[in-house]
Amino acid sequence: MENECVHKRRSLVEYLEEISEPRMKRRRKHKLVDILVIGLCSMLTGGEGFNDMALFGRIKRDWLNNFLELPHGIPSHDTFNRVFAAIDPHCFLECFIRWVQGLCPTLADDVVAIDGKALRRALDEGASIPYIVSAWASENGLALGQVKVDDKSNEITAIPQLLQALALQGCIVTIDAMGCQKDIAAQIVDKKANYVLALKGNHATIHQEIGEFFADAVQPCAEKADSTVAPKTMTSLKTMEKDHGRIEIRRYWQSNDIEWMQDKKLWKNLRTIGMVESIRRVKGNNSIERRYYLASLPLDINTFAKAVRGHWGVENQLHWSLDVTFNEDQSRARSKNAAQNLATLRRIALNLIRKDPLEKVSLRQKRIFAALDTDFLGQLLGI
Repeated sequence: MENECVHKRRSLVEYLEEISEPRMKRRRKHKLVDILVIGLCSMLTGGEGFNDMALFGRIKRDWLNNFLELPHGIPSHDTFNRVFAAIDPHCFLECFIRWVQGLCPTLADDVVAIDGKALRRALDEGASIPYIVSAWASENGLALGQVKVDDKSNEITAIPQLLQALALQGCIVTIDAMGCQKDIAAQIVDKKANYVLALKGNHATIHQEIGEFFADAVQPCAEKADSTVAPKTMTSLKTMEKDHGRIEIRRYWQSNDIEWMQDKKLWKNLRTIGMVESIRRVKGNNSIERRYYLASLPLDINTFAKAVRGHWGVENQLHWSLDVTFNEDQSRARSKNAAQNLATLRRIALNLIRKDPLEKVSLRQKRIFAALDTDFLGQLLGI
C-alpha cells in the first residue's frame, strides 16, 4: 500500500487518482477512483450519504461508463461506507489542498479564516461529537482544507496541523478566541503570514487590560458624529448596515501603542491591538458588543476591518452553506474515518459549485441543475 500522495496536475479526477488505496489487493472489486467520483457526483446533485451514492450510480450508470471503468458495475452502499471509512484522511486532505492550490495558486492579501464546526449527528455511543476545523479563503470564496479534532482534545491541537498543511504566504490568518495562542501566532508568522486573533476570557488579564486601554483612549463624540476622537497612535473606521428593520453600526479601532503590554514580546511580531464595537438596533432595542484583537498587522484600519469582516465569512459562507445546502449537520456517518472524509468530499463539492460561473443561481439550484443535466455536472467535474 502506498504511503504518499504523488503530486500531479490537471483535472480533479486525476487528483482523486492520487489517493492511496486503503484496501488489500485481493479485496479490491471496484476501483477507488470510481468510488470517489460517484460519491462526489452524488454530493454535487443533492445526495448526502452512502445510500444516495449507490442510487446515483445505478441511475446514471450509462453516463458514468463514458469516463469510469466500473469493472464490476456500481458499488453497493456498504462498499461506499467501508471505503470512505478506510481512506487515510490525511492523504485525502493533502490531495484536496493541492487541487485547491491549482485553483488558487496564491493567497496573497486574502483573509484565511480558521474556525471549527461540530458534526452533531455523527456520534458513536460513548464517544465525543466529531469536530472539524476548517480554513476558508474569504475573497476567493474557497474552502482550503480541514482537519478533525482528535477525541479528548480540542481546536488548540488541530489548528497547528491545519496551518502546517496550508500555503499561507502573504495572507492574513484570522482565528477566534480558542486559537488565540502564542505558539499558533508564532507558527503563522513562520509561515510568512499575518494574524488577527480574537481575545476572550481564555486570556482574562490581557483581555481586561486591552479593554481598559480602549476605554481610556477612545473618547465618544456626539451621537451625530461619524467617528471618534483618537490619538495619533490609533485609527478608526465606522460602517453601517440596514436590513429589514435592523440597523447595525460597527466601529473599528486599531492602535500600535502597545509598549505598555507586559506580555508583548511573548506574541511573535505583535504590532497592533484592535477593538470592534457592534451596535445593533432592532425595533427600538439596542445591544452593544465589544470584541478585542491581537494583530501582527501594521497600523492600517481598512486592512484590520477587512480581516475582521473576512472572518465572519467562514460562518456565513462555509458553515451555513454546508448545513443548509449539504445538510452536513445531519450526517450520521461515523465509522472510523468516514465523517472526516465525507467532510472533505462536501468541501470539494462546495468549491466546484461556488467556482462555477453561472450567475444569479443559488447553490441549491446549481445542485438541482447538476442532477437534471449531466452536461452541467460534467462541466463542474471538468470532464
